[in-house]
Amino acid sequence: MTHVSERNSAGSNGAEGGGDRPWSAGAGRTGRKRTVTYADAGVSIHAGEQAVELLKSKVKKTTRPEVMGDLGGFAGLFKLDMTKYKSPILASSTDGVGTKLVIAQQMNIHDTIGIDLVAMVVDDLVACGAEPLFLLDYIATGEVVPDRISEIGAGIADGCRYAGCALLGGETAEHPGVMRPDEYDVSATGVGVVEESEILGAHKVELGDAVIAMRSSGLHSNGYSLVRHVLLGAGRMRLDTVVDDFGGQRTLGEELLTPTKIYAKDCLGLIEETDTRAFCHVTGGGIPGNLVRVLPEHLDAVVDRSTWRPQPIFDLIQAKGRIDDTEMEATFNMGVGMFAIVSADDADRAMAYLTGRGVEAWQVGEVIEGSQEVQMVGQYTRG
Repeated sequence: MTHVSERNSAGSNGAEGGGDRPWSAGAGRTGRKRTVTYADAGVSIHAGEQAVELLKSKVKKTTRPEVMGDLGGFAGLFKLDMTKYKSPILASSTDGVGTKLVIAQQMNIHDTIGIDLVAMVVDDLVACGAEPLFLLDYIATGEVVPDRISEIGAGIADGCRYAGCALLGGETAEHPGVMRPDEYDVSATGVGVVEESEILGAHKVELGDAVIAMRSSGLHSNGYSLVRHVLLGAGRMRLDTVVDDFGGQRTLGEELLTPTKIYAKDCLGLIEETDTRAFCHVTGGGIPGNLVRVLPEHLDAVVDRSTWRPQPIFDLIQAKGRIDDTEMEATFNMGVGMFAIVSADDADRAMAYLTGRGVEAWQVGEVIEGSQEVQMVGQYTRG
């Protein structure tokens, strides 16, 4: 991570400084002891440098053979191995984590939000079959507190390790007067590569294909504005409230900060093991709003709700907010973070492979003739 530069306040205007003196408005006025520095405006370069030092060991663990140079340069360098591809296509994705950040800030827990950030980016990349290569992050904050920035960055580095991509660099920006000292926002851009002939998507989906669901770890990183409204606002719940349905004396805040599941390596392995047609990363828009994006115009996907039970957090949100099923499914993943569409002959193989990797997976439906729609049928398993 890099940071803006600040002129040191030591050696400012005054006879004792000697040598060349920095320019200042009104230089030479009697009694003028020092120039205004960047620190006077609320920006600490030293704090930014401390944060980078704290992060270096974590970032090094994300490296790949293609990474050139070290942290601290003006740009991250990555040498793509062209011998591995006949016609390589670069894929890119950029995202943030929305207002899930507010929960992290209220709880003063910052070491998992980076995992959410990486997940949102790399699982979009792998949806087209691309292997995530590297990621660049951006952290904006009202005040650079080195330990807090280090915690955020450590989560990003952990996410990159889980996804198999390098954390190539990034930027930490201090915005005093724009953001409160305890406020921050994060975003990231990732780059991946896929052989042109192996790009996944609607063009590969065929009649009779099986739709395989992969269980989410919870809410992931979408719908938190609605969550905060119905649970913390109108519902008047507290983040430290223990909810029995969550199990293990788990609080509401802990549930809401559950890191997003990263499926990148699971999906890449599935491509090698089966005839995979497409992936659908379930983010904003829920199941129907995302699954429709990988359907050709003449086919529908049938999703049978009765094949799984959403986690208790979804029941709580729906009950507290009196939200109808359509709105829930248009906002949340309802317990499925990723779909794979595979050939019918490979359905059992796909589920066995994912289960072997510790991913709860099941056949949720199939591809039928239609007009590019997602047919949600049946009722969720409850109780």
